[in-house]
Amino acid sequence: MAVLASAALVVRDGSNDGLLLAVTILNGLSSAGLYFLVASGFTLIFGLLRVTNLAHGSFYLAGGYIGWTLRDATGSWLLALVGAALAVAAMGLLFQLLLLRRVDGDPIRESLLTIGLSVVVADLTLSIWGGSSLDIGAPALLDSTFTVNGLVYSEYRLALLGLAILVGAALYVLLKCTRLGMTIRAGVDDPVILATTGVNVPVMLSLVFGLGAFLAGLGGVAGGSYLSISQGEDARYLLVSLLVVIVGGLGSVTGAAAGALLVGLVESFAQVHLPTYSVLVTFGVMIVVLAFRPQGLLGASR
Repeated sequence: MAVLASAALVVRDGSNDGLLLAVTILNGLSSAGLYFLVASGFTLIFGLLRVTNLAHGSFYLAGGYIGWTLRDATGSWLLALVGAALAVAAMGLLFQLLLLRRVDGDPIRESLLTIGLSVVVADLTLSIWGGSSLDIGAPALLDSTFTVNGLVYSEYRLALLGLAILVGAALYVLLKCTRLGMTIRAGVDDPVILATTGVNVPVMLSLVFGLGAFLAGLGGVAGGSYLSISQGEDARYLLVSLLVVIVGGLGSVTGAAAGALLVGLVESFAQVHLPTYSVLVTFGVMIVVLAFRPQGLLGASR
């Protein structure tokens, strides 16, 4: 947390407009990286599979708490990151196989079922970890700052941005440049025809749902390493994921990246210059985008 505080000190110092601008942009980019990590999973589940998953924020919350437990037990940040993401992926996969598949294609029932899961996860995490905020902590290698011409900033937050870029590139290659990606998209567009080729469509789509949950769990540990994990974060990141995916365009990984970048930067500048109205400004951007591009920035026209 000392790393974050050192960056915040520069933001509060209005004596140097250049430093203020630089830190504001870096804060926006690092926030965009975290938003993309969470929203990329949501764009797979909601945007690509068209599953109304209102428990996506709960996957983030569960990932953060599980990551904190693993870090506390082993001292390894990397093990906490991978282990929590895999645990959340398993949780999402079981939920989809045992319950969500039974109401497949019914948005109202999907919404009610996933809201029920979010309530259960919130109560379980409150019972196990309590209501106090928990800090996973950044890995020792990145728990420091760098200084360039008076600019002091967190190395971890820059690494988080790099992780988001890596995940985005991997998802883009998977969906656009591989046979598996083409099969996934075909399974969403016309599952009946794809099934005639011998592909087990329900299993494939379940694995995509698990991948979306994996990314949300990954985001929970990544975010909880410089922000706290606490009750209520599930609702916040569900809302952010909806905002990013809608602004970027449903089913588009590059759209989710563009949406996360826009939301992160607008939020960062609004928090510095219009802190009282930052939420209104952020949602105002969504209204403006949808007024001119109802399908989102990079969404396909219907």
